[in-house]
Amino acid sequence: MASADATQAASGVPLLARWQGLMAPDPAVLKRLEQLAGLLLLLLFSGLPLFTRTGLALLIAACGTLWLLWCLCSPPRRIGAISLWLMLFLAIAALATGFSPVPIAASKGLIKLLSYLGVYALLCKLLLSNERWWNRLVAGLLSGGLISSVLALRQLYASSEELAGWADPNSISAGTIRIYGPLGNPNLLAGYLLPLIPFAAIALVRWRGVGARLFAATTLALAGTATLFTYSRGGWLGMVAAVAVMLLLLLLRWTRHWPLVWRRLVPLAVLLIGAACLVVAATQIDPIRTRITSLLAGRGDSSNNFRINVWMAAIQMVQDRPWLGIGPGNAAFNSIYPLYQQPKFNALSAYSVPLEILVETGVPGLLACLGLFASSLRQGLQQLNADGPSALAAIASLAAIAGLLMQGSTDTIFFRPEVQLIGWLALATLVSRPGES
Repeated sequence: MASADATQAASGVPLLARWQGLMAPDPAVLKRLEQLAGLLLLLLFSGLPLFTRTGLALLIAACGTLWLLWCLCSPPRRIGAISLWLMLFLAIAALATGFSPVPIAASKGLIKLLSYLGVYALLCKLLLSNERWWNRLVAGLLSGGLISSVLALRQLYASSEELAGWADPNSISAGTIRIYGPLGNPNLLAGYLLPLIPFAAIALVRWRGVGARLFAATTLALAGTATLFTYSRGGWLGMVAAVAVMLLLLLLRWTRHWPLVWRRLVPLAVLLIGAACLVVAATQIDPIRTRITSLLAGRGDSSNNFRINVWMAAIQMVQDRPWLGIGPGNAAFNSIYPLYQQPKFNALSAYSVPLEILVETGVPGLLACLGLFASSLRQGLQQLNADGPSALAAIASLAAIAGLLMQGSTDTIFFRPEVQLIGWLALATLVSRPGES
């Protein structure tokens, strides 16, 4: 009888999803799987900045395995637009691996991509099964961010010699002390903390209870402060983008019942005030002015000069293999890039997420990612007028994605698991909202 129900539920479902529900579903087993998945993901997101690479790899592999087991015990769902774009990108990445000049190295990147997608799939399964897990996962994520922020800010009182490794003596901002916390890299710390800022802000609005709101407010304040003291220019730009998008979407939601003229003037006025504050900070606060000056210095700043040279070499790689690239992953990039690099400008990545996607999967891969972004944006914006807390979760996710995209324009920190997994959480949040699957 259970098998017949599963078969009936699968009618009209794409062939790729019909392997799901092959085992007879048992409500008690499904409930245990949900609890196990929630605890596993909670452990993963709480310890993102603290686990070793081996520990993260084991947890990520466990998530993918648990998703397969859960799917075998539950009927399939229709595949939504966001997941279809992801499947298209995965297919392109598989083709790029097959046609790669270094297929063994590219296969490592493909396996890594599949492992991250396993976490994303388990997140979608969990949040579609019980949306209350979103608050718990965000609480775990903020706990890790709070610990990382405290550890990072304590470095402000450490000796300058310990932090000197991230002070570029050839840069305009030479002598700047940059904190890096438990992640060992100030840019990585900024990339990890910046998506936590909109999640903490929305949690402050969405959660009930003095203790919960105090926890969210403390994390928001410390994560924002720690991001500032990383002196990561990409992190700063990402934080500004995330906060701007979050405030704009919140204003659009809160004023949706106002008269039309106020719905247009209030968000515009707030954005203008925010822009004015940024201009004052960039011109009057010396540390910020120094970092902004280095950003606008072009090749006059050593960090900018390094990135420009890497970008030029990466563009040559794209010109030579525009359709399927060299294959996914940093191992493939490290194998091919030395053939194009300029002397003394060795690099581990293209230092730009869109450029890295072009290098690895070619023009089709970038087009699939643009389709994924458009579909995610459309799904998130549809939630602005929805009643209930789901709209706030969608706003937090869109703001986090905006921040990651801004930082990713000039860096590839996104491909590190501490950052990328938060991006998958934001995307899974959008998928789990009503109207998508």
